[in-house]
Amino acid sequence: MVRLRVVTMDDWPLWRDVRRAALAEAPHAFKSRLADWHHGGEERWRARLAMPDAYHVVALLDGRAVGMAGGMPGSGDGDPGSGDGGGDGDGRPPELRSVWVSPEARGHGVGGLLIAAVETWALRMGATALRLAVIPDNASAIALYERHGFAATREPGDLLADGVTRELVMVKALRRS
Repeated sequence: MVRLRVVTMDDWPLWRDVRRAALAEAPHAFKSRLADWHHGGEERWRARLAMPDAYHVVALLDGRAVGMAGGMPGSGDGDPGSGDGGGDGDGRPPELRSVWVSPEARGHGVGGLLIAAVETWALRMGATALRLAVIPDNASAIALYERHGFAATREPGDLLADGVTRELVMVKALRRS
């Protein structure tokens, strides 16, 4: 049975280990590289987990970390229609980030559990939408997000390392149940 654990600054070794596993196993899926996270030590990992209003969750299977996801606060009320999708103050929704599921746990609903946990966090913050950016050739991740109600936008994502390709930005409207 999969159990979700919200992580705090004190859980930095767990977050570090699962983040490194994600970057090693699926380097094609992230803008960050494993080498980017080998420096800085405990203080850097704690700082990542100490970001105000951020949310970090790890999926555990038999006590082993098999997945992760994060939520970063947006600006404004999170209504994608309340601004132009640009910088601060325009109503950019909170963002789903760092989603990863280990190969042995894929296909068992772990990704959906992680996404749902971040959606619940966003709703508690009063958001009406959740945003994400994905590498455009990561077809399995895009399919996962589409199955969970995300749709591509016309918003240009960040430029990737090749200097040509941009991330695909997706948004999901959130509704209170």
